[in-house]
Amino acid sequence: MSRRRWTLRRTLVVGAGLLVAAGLAVTCVATVLALRSFAYERLDQQVLESAEFAIGPRGPGGGPGGGDDGGPAQRVGSLVVIIQDDEIASATYTRDDGTDVALTDAQEQAIESTTFVNGEPVTIDLGGDLGQFRVAQKTSGDLRAIGGISLADLTATSTALTVILVFVAATTLLLVMAGLSIVVGRTLRPLDRVAGVAQRVAARELADGEGTIPERVEDADTDPVTEVGRVGNALNTLLGHVESSLAARHRSEERLRRFIADASHELRTPLASIGGYAQLSQSEGAPMTPTQERSFERISAEATRMGSLVEDLLLLARLDAGQPLRNDPVDLTLLVIDAVSDAHAADTERTWLLDVTGDEAIVTGDENRIRQVIANLLRNARTHTPPGTVVTTSLAIDDDAVLIGVADDGPGIDPAVRDRLFERFARGDEARNRDAGSTGLGLSIADAIVVAHGGALTVESEPGRTAFTVRLPR
Repeated sequence: MSRRRWTLRRTLVVGAGLLVAAGLAVTCVATVLALRSFAYERLDQQVLESAEFAIGPRGPGGGPGGGDDGGPAQRVGSLVVIIQDDEIASATYTRDDGTDVALTDAQEQAIESTTFVNGEPVTIDLGGDLGQFRVAQKTSGDLRAIGGISLADLTATSTALTVILVFVAATTLLLVMAGLSIVVGRTLRPLDRVAGVAQRVAARELADGEGTIPERVEDADTDPVTEVGRVGNALNTLLGHVESSLAARHRSEERLRRFIADASHELRTPLASIGGYAQLSQSEGAPMTPTQERSFERISAEATRMGSLVEDLLLLARLDAGQPLRNDPVDLTLLVIDAVSDAHAADTERTWLLDVTGDEAIVTGDENRIRQVIANLLRNARTHTPPGTVVTTSLAIDDDAVLIGVADDGPGIDPAVRDRLFERFARGDEARNRDAGSTGLGLSIADAIVVAHGGALTVESEPGRTAFTVRLPR
């Protein structure tokens, strides 16, 4: 697992464990080195005493405590080499049972080839069964005495101590890691509870509605004295501010929806009156100047356009308010055929194709609203593509949905407009040619209707191909 993906608990336990392991390692190494240093000092002192004892005040064997043969009494595991006139006079090693054995020629050669500084012990390897020795030389005239003691005991003691220290350190480290895991786990429980609150809040859908947030950190986890308590207290404060902001936003949106719905409803009558009076004036046949005729034509046209805009706003307000739609069986095949036929009759400058595949496409919903979605998509293609464009309307059956597609080979949608294409009053004029004005509500209405049916409206666009796809559940 990557170090970046470690939890805080694992990081703390492993980090503290590594520090403890480093401390134990330093302690073990220092202990072993100190023991070896002390043991070497004692051994060197014994080696020097052995060399002095071997040469003695009266020559070889002249020291006190001589053996039965008049030679020096050697301790177990020691060797004594007497060199006179640069020739080895005697070279013996005392075994564990107290018997003396003579050194081999190779071992004597190893001693003769060693460079000694009088009174300074050195380490040599005699090989065979003897191994390493700590030896020192003492001289008296043409007489040299070399005393040595085997390093086997010191090495065995150091090895045993190292094994013991490693075992103790490993056991201690395991106990420390277990204790750290328990302590850190208990210490981080409040933080886990705070994180749980944050995760539950993050899982809430706050985009729509009042956006109430009932989750709060418990009082036990909001103690300002502790770091976790400060985080919990800050999270509670933040959630309170967010809840207040969401409530204020919801109230503002509700007021705006009511205003749009009321205004749209109230504007329908005067707009109808304006259009009616304009048509009445035109139908009287009374003489009018060209300016008056043009003015009445524009009044009638703009009244019709304003009426359509008011109807669109009123529909959006109702959809936003959650007004239920009809739930009737709807045959999409007939709707698609009718919509393409209407588009072909209304515009002969473009090629309108129909591609229907699959079995019977039946969904549950509001037939008039679904018809409006298809009509809006076809009107969008007619409005924003140049003459000669081929527009293909398709109908296909998926595993659990019906797909309605409207694709054209026009110039495509500007990427800067694509992300906000389904927003209200969004216009694609920068990317596609248009011959007529647009309110910018057609696609937002289509998207709202599809979402109200539990479906989704998506778009893919590139130069030479733009495809809208309506996905409705079967």
